[in-house]
Amino acid sequence: MNKFFTVVIQKEDDWFIAKCIENNVASQGKTIDEAANNLREALTLYYEDEAVPVFPQTFVTTLEVAL
Repeated sequence: MNKFFTVVIQKEDDWFIAKCIENNVASQGKTIDEAANNLREALTLYYEDEAVPVFPQTFVTTLEVAL
């Protein structure tokens, strides 16, 4: 069974940090692909022995703010 998760990947120093919005599981890698693959593995392990809950649909966008 495949599930979709909302993920944010940010560069911090020499690492890319990948974070899942729905459950705060995170991982890292030297490249974006490595961080995403490591997070995929972490999520698989996180849900290994329990059912994946149904998450509400999440929308991500940018917002312009005059400062």
